[in-house]
Amino acid sequence: MSTPPAASEPSLTTVAVIGGGRLGGVLARALTEAGLTVHGPLRRGDAIPASDLALLCVPDAAIAAAAAAARPHARLVGHLSGATGLDDVDLSIHPLQTFTGDESPDVFHGIGAAIAGRTSEARTAAEKLARALGARPFDVADAHRAGYHAAASIASNLLLAVLDAAERVAAAQGIPDARRLLEPLVARTVSNWTEQGAAAALTGPIARGDDGTVRRQRDAVAATNPDLIPLFDQLCDSTRGLAGR
Repeated sequence: MSTPPAASEPSLTTVAVIGGGRLGGVLARALTEAGLTVHGPLRRGDAIPASDLALLCVPDAAIAAAAAAARPHARLVGHLSGATGLDDVDLSIHPLQTFTGDESPDVFHGIGAAIAGRTSEARTAAEKLARALGARPFDVADAHRAGYHAAASIASNLLLAVLDAAERVAAAQGIPDARRLLEPLVARTVSNWTEQGAAAALTGPIARGDDGTVRRQRDAVAATNPDLIPLFDQLCDSTRGLAGR
């Protein structure tokens, strides 16, 4: 019995980028640099040219409607949401990075990209797209998407709330240009976490068991930024748990 021919690799020559927000423009530029023919970023009401793939860079709540509008014009439809499943699309690719809209196209080089596809063809197309951008694709099942996205939010969005608290407390003590002064400390902490993990990288009074210093810190925060006390207490509790490992 002869072996059936392998399925051909899905064509990804033309891509319609739908959505003109922070990610849409950066993605369109990166895909163009990767040698693809890119339509867009297209905004609401723009005509969608015939394409191999329509990529939706829209809010999660708008994915279903945008997918329905794109479906007649593209062989495959995908989204870039980290938390949304594949109910309305064929594939997804979520760049594990934060975007302001001003990045150069090489912002995708070397980052992770969570991919998924409803069929083997769609999954292959998602992987091919990630590699064209210079990203490192990895699979995330639908059942794990919300948890994966929570991890990304903790590492980026929620981290900013902690950094803002540090900047506010420093500024309240009269420290000039607190953000610039704290930046090397933050960068080294992240580097140590990357190389060693959180428990091994932990330093400071909680790691040393110096409860007196922690109490003085808390009193200082309460005097100048009392609204930050619940966050300070929760972070200290979590750090004690980390130190206990």
